[in-house]
Amino acid sequence: MTASSDPLNAPSADPQEIEKFSRMAESWWDPTGPFRPLHKMNPVRLDYVRDQICGQFDRDPRAPRALEGLRILDVGCGGGLLSEPLARMGAQVVGVDAAERNIPVAKLHAERMGLDIDYRAGTVEALAEAGEVFDAVVCLEVVEHVADLAGFVASCAEVVRPGGILVASTLARTPQSFAMAIVGAEYLLRWLPRRTHDWRKFVNPVELDAAFIVAGLETADVSGFVYSPFRDSWRRDPRDLRCNYAAAAVKPAAALLIAAEA
Repeated sequence: MTASSDPLNAPSADPQEIEKFSRMAESWWDPTGPFRPLHKMNPVRLDYVRDQICGQFDRDPRAPRALEGLRILDVGCGGGLLSEPLARMGAQVVGVDAAERNIPVAKLHAERMGLDIDYRAGTVEALAEAGEVFDAVVCLEVVEHVADLAGFVASCAEVVRPGGILVASTLARTPQSFAMAIVGAEYLLRWLPRRTHDWRKFVNPVELDAAFIVAGLETADVSGFVYSPFRDSWRRDPRDLRCNYAAAAVKPAAALLIAAEA
């Protein structure tokens, strides 16, 4: 096994983060368990991912099979909360996760749902090393858990085909995110186990944009996800990037010409 295919030895992997999520693997599909916030946020995350991918490939986001035929990589797939709806929209989904215990959970649930999803234990670095390419790469709530942001984004960008798109979501490193994601979610409301997040590793939009640029990507959109405690629901707000947000970046199609000339 090469260094890049070993989850614990991949350059961007953080062994403590991998172990943390491995311990919660059996709880992925429990809407009242430690992943309750993701279940609540998933509709707005999914809408954003669908809209950005459809916009890039000139698809109708309202179509039931809007992602038909597109090959999509879900990095940090966990138990498959995003992979499954992407597959239902017609995408050919590969889900990869460095926490190996997540994969059997994801596979079993997909089988029960009658979905064909290619789940793998491993890293995006290993897929890049193997030369795999995808129309779209999605990594939601992942970049705040990696050891090397720039290296991780570069590996994600490497497996995006020219003309393809990368969509990421994370938390900004702000007083608001500390109050909501750490104090509120982990200590007061106890939605998440304590120390699920390290606020120091949260990623501000300008930092993510810089990583996109270094990786040869062009930021196409940035939008905030805002939680309403009164409605117990999330909404998209392109102006509010103080806590949770998502960003989409495209790999210029001109990269095809550069590769051909090389």
